[in-house]
Amino acid sequence: MAWLAIGGLTLFTIVCYFGGAGNLLRQVFPVASFLVGVFLYARYPCLYIGYTWWVWFLIALLRRLIDFRSGWVDPSPILLAPFLVTLITFYTFIRHLPKSYRMGGLPFILSIFSVIYGFLIGLVNFSPVLVFRTMLDWLSPVLFGFHIFVNWRHYPNLRENTKTVFLWGVLLTGAYGIYQYLVAPEWDTNWLVNTKLTSFGNPAPLEIRVWSTMHSPGPFAIVIMAGLILLFSSQHPLRIPASVAGYLAFLLSMVRSAWGGWLVGLLSLLSSLKPKLQMRLVVTILVMVICVIPLTTIEPFAQVINERFQSFANLEEDQSYVDRSKNYDRNIGIALSNVLGNGIGGTWFVDKDGKLIQIVLDSGILDTFFALGWFGAIPYLGGMILLIYTLFQDSSSRSDPFANASRSIALAIVFQLIFSSLMISLSGVVLWGFLGLAMAAKKYNHHQLTM
Repeated sequence: MAWLAIGGLTLFTIVCYFGGAGNLLRQVFPVASFLVGVFLYARYPCLYIGYTWWVWFLIALLRRLIDFRSGWVDPSPILLAPFLVTLITFYTFIRHLPKSYRMGGLPFILSIFSVIYGFLIGLVNFSPVLVFRTMLDWLSPVLFGFHIFVNWRHYPNLRENTKTVFLWGVLLTGAYGIYQYLVAPEWDTNWLVNTKLTSFGNPAPLEIRVWSTMHSPGPFAIVIMAGLILLFSSQHPLRIPASVAGYLAFLLSMVRSAWGGWLVGLLSLLSSLKPKLQMRLVVTILVMVICVIPLTTIEPFAQVINERFQSFANLEEDQSYVDRSKNYDRNIGIALSNVLGNGIGGTWFVDKDGKLIQIVLDSGILDTFFALGWFGAIPYLGGMILLIYTLFQDSSSRSDPFANASRSIALAIVFQLIFSSLMISLSGVVLWGFLGLAMAAKKYNHHQLTM
């Protein structure tokens, strides 16, 4: 029944798309995907997690395909789909709130209530439309992570489901990313022209910063980074081709902070495994290096990748770095000056055409203090840091490569919060999702030891 529901939604989407009913699909898909999500949540909890990941991975591509065939619409209602599917987990929060402290879920609760606080402050200061829109970005990821954590008894199934999702996710989105770079499909260039996002490259082959099936290079790089770290714990025959496609697309995204995050995650993973597993990981790394490095030394990939790497040595002359530094210096006083916070929604405004435009703060730390103030940011970030600290104090998972990979992924993303607001939207779902998985692994492994 689960696959029948997912297959029915897929078939409906295909028929509407090729039948010229793109406008109908924009309106109906969010509701249909939500209903499928409710069914899976109630009957097939592990499949619900995998389904949620895939909706997040693919929704931006579906939006671009519809816009190319049926006309440009911004904002597009179809983008509500992953938020609606994820917000089903609000029921988990309500149901498990009374016993969450005893379960060890206090850090999640601190962060959730901090977001609710920011939401209430935002309603006082800003338009309800802006506040509700931003609330989706902030609340969905934490609820998703909490939902995974409280289902810790299903950890073995959650582990296998997540490994499968990210294996195929890296393979398919990585391969599409390479195709996107080489060909520049019309639906992607049409979207790039309409959004006027020049930082994503030019709408032409070999001139695009890869964002694959997602909505920008940053979230794509986070998803791929997480998947590549997870592949170190995989024994699946497809892990090598998936890694080759994933690493090449990862490099073509040109997201330097994610490259640094990957290194942090890898070092964390190496240091936390038992010696036998460390040796196996080193062998896996060497095999992947042998497969990937030759591809990065040939055109049309070598020049753009090498230029991006060389920018690390000349950051003072790199325009992106200079702009980020100026933006950081300009906004740090604003972000830290309000004890109560400006509220969620303050980083968006409505332009003269009625479109929602986001103010870019270029730092998750600044964004948190700007929206939540000291009163909300301390428990929000405190909950996140408490989770990281708890995970790295635990030794029961040293023989569980997936658990170690999950906490390394979370640490890698937290490291990047200095550079970008990765705690919200898709990047936030990856961050909080793997915090939830790592905490579920910890609780499950402790339970097994005491049996």
